[in-house]
Amino acid sequence: MKTMSITILFWLLSMLLLSDESQTSKTEVKCNLTAKNYSLIPANISKNVTILDLSYNQITLNITDTRVLQTYFLLNELYLIENKVTILLNNSFSSLSNLEILNICRNSIHTIQQGTFTGLHKLKKLYLCQNKIVQLNPDTFLPLKNLILLNLHGNLISYFDVPQLFYLEFIILYGNPWNCSCSLLNLQNWLKTSNVTLENENITMCSYPDILKCYNIKTVPYKAECYSKFPSFITEDLHIPFQSISNSTFNNSLNNLTRNSEHESHGKSWAFLVGVVVTVVMTSLLISIAIKCPVWYNFLLSYNHHRLEEHEAETYEDGFTGNPSSPSQIPDTNSEETTVIFEQLHSFVVYDDGFIEDKYIDTHELCEEN
Repeated sequence: MKTMSITILFWLLSMLLLSDESQTSKTEVKCNLTAKNYSLIPANISKNVTILDLSYNQITLNITDTRVLQTYFLLNELYLIENKVTILLNNSFSSLSNLEILNICRNSIHTIQQGTFTGLHKLKKLYLCQNKIVQLNPDTFLPLKNLILLNLHGNLISYFDVPQLFYLEFIILYGNPWNCSCSLLNLQNWLKTSNVTLENENITMCSYPDILKCYNIKTVPYKAECYSKFPSFITEDLHIPFQSISNSTFNNSLNNLTRNSEHESHGKSWAFLVGVVVTVVMTSLLISIAIKCPVWYNFLLSYNHHRLEEHEAETYEDGFTGNPSSPSQIPDTNSEETTVIFEQLHSFVVYDDGFIEDKYIDTHELCEEN
């Protein structure tokens, strides 16, 4: 019976997965507009498009193009290979929050503004290969929190500072005129100590100085003077990860709150369950204390001894001398017991030593002492 229920459960899960895959395949909308000689991005494309290929056209990605591009907010993949793009402007893709692949290879890009990739929180693969990029600001890649692959091969980059990309797995840097002087030491340390794989490492060679042309940028030997002349590069390797990790943790908690809500709900289920159990236990404990409290109070009150006042002693004595043989007051004692108690009490009173009588004191022992 147990095996049968497990089989049914797995069957239901498989059916759910298949239905999800079929749903995603149904919502995938491709649009291939390659080699159409477009100079502007068409505005009459379906707004439900998810894969847009505009390669081999004359598109410059100017302000007009970026405005039209923002309307295709469901895009997952965008291809602009071999167009006429020279500058990537700020917020060019800010509305494409679902974009995962961006390929702008084989253009003439020489400038990438710092806010170009703002809004691309889900981007996983970025291709900027075979352009005319000379220098890159590492802060340009800060919005790319989930970037896995960065392709920069075939540009004019001679120096590249460490990008703050903590999920990066692959980087492609060959085909650039790398200057393997001391200034590249920081990049080499990062490639050696991080988990990033340098693709085509064997052909990612130094171009300057001539004596180091036979080395790739990851294995080039640096002299001791590089470590003494540029100590900031070494300390920066230690400082950047800690500073960046704290900043990225805070930014991720703000920027990816809605994206991670489904995963967090599973992770916090145990904490919620423990909280419920603790609340039930504490509530039960408080109820039991509230119920037991009067019983404990009466129990403690019965042992609350104190010295009797004068009027209390007289009242106590009157209680014994009033009518000790009355059946209504002492139904179970006989006349002889009453007489003994009466004599013991008055013998104690005659020899009064100034203390107030306590009903818990054994009068028989006091009588013997006297």
